[in-house]
Amino acid sequence: MSPSPVAPAFPEAEVRHRARSGAAAAFPAAEDYGHVLFGAGAGAPTGPEDDLDRTRLVPPVFMAERLKKLIELGREPMYDDVELTTRIGGFTAALPVYVSALGSTRAAGGDPGLALSRQAGRLGLPMVIGENVVPVHGYGRLNGPAGPGGPDGGASTTLLGRLRAYTGELPDGLGGVAVQQSTEDADAEVWNLVYSDPTARPLLDSGRLAFELKTGQGAKPGLGGMTVLDTAAAARFGDRYGLDAAALGERHVLRSSSPGTFTAEILRQQIRLMRNNFPRARVWVKLHPGRDVAEAARVAVDAGADAVTVDGAEGGTGWAPVAFTGRVGLPLAACLRRLAADPPPCLLVSGRMWEGSRAVKSLALGARAVGLGRAALLSVAEDPDQGLIRFTECLAMEMRLLISALGKYAPDALDEQDVWSPDGN
Repeated sequence: MSPSPVAPAFPEAEVRHRARSGAAAAFPAAEDYGHVLFGAGAGAPTGPEDDLDRTRLVPPVFMAERLKKLIELGREPMYDDVELTTRIGGFTAALPVYVSALGSTRAAGGDPGLALSRQAGRLGLPMVIGENVVPVHGYGRLNGPAGPGGPDGGASTTLLGRLRAYTGELPDGLGGVAVQQSTEDADAEVWNLVYSDPTARPLLDSGRLAFELKTGQGAKPGLGGMTVLDTAAAARFGDRYGLDAAALGERHVLRSSSPGTFTAEILRQQIRLMRNNFPRARVWVKLHPGRDVAEAARVAVDAGADAVTVDGAEGGTGWAPVAFTGRVGLPLAACLRRLAADPPPCLLVSGRMWEGSRAVKSLALGARAVGLGRAALLSVAEDPDQGLIRFTECLAMEMRLLISALGKYAPDALDEQDVWSPDGN
């Protein structure tokens, strides 16, 4: 059994508290009412702040949208009148949240990966199955590619295992799955396998299957996925991945995926090829936080992408060189600023998402939905049956409170005026 995941420099304790307590974690402890005096700084999260954290949500005094809601309802509106149902990349989600790509890393494999898939399905949240699952863990059928996880019919870490765990809990009309494909996945023909598989047919027939083209990731922009293998396991991957036996000492081998090569024309043609080869699947594109992220997003949208995902430099659940963490790539706030002039119609963002104010700020600055990575994994580690469900109850409570405080009653009513930054804007 793998040890429970930990997340240094991330508010792990707060996330686990939410996974245990649900919506109650959005408030101070009820036992403190009446004798603890609360004010600014009470309950402040641990860990470093970034530019997005340092901004503030700023409700107006005069609220025309609240008046409209009052007239519509025939009474004063409350926070529970906020409707969070959102269209995300062609899917309908119960709230503006999706589960970020979790690929072949050990922390997302086995029981945690299946628990996460089941709870995401139960919640009706879209879920991304990340790259390299098939080359590393197998597809899940005897006649499909199999890695060390073995062709067990989807009972463990295989792609079909995650897909079945998700669809087995999914309510009608909600959610959907986006399957990433890396260079190594393309060699294994992952999208072809999924598109023609009976297991994916209900998703395909209901318009809830997407393929996500990945150009990079927030944790290590410009690099492909990386994992650590022991020397025995490394021998099984030498024909599929770059292996460096010297980088990590004598007992471990660094396994690296190809980052892929993109120009504007290559990206444009890749998206057109996806739409031509898989006409019934949605097309998502994931961008790393590069300095030309706005240009890349425009190319993707013009070529027909249904959603563009931007992974801020704060994101990441997998293995990354320490020189990259906190030092390479644009912070999410900077990505949102660069995209503000011409935001994609469906912009999905991720990067250190764990509480409502950061999510609502991102929505106000142009995002359609936010992705949960580390927070989702920590939640299911805390409680494999209900952790993500309780965590999401808390997140939804905070989002309703915050959006209603701004005098609005749906995420798409938010705009940049709702956010103030310390530089006075």
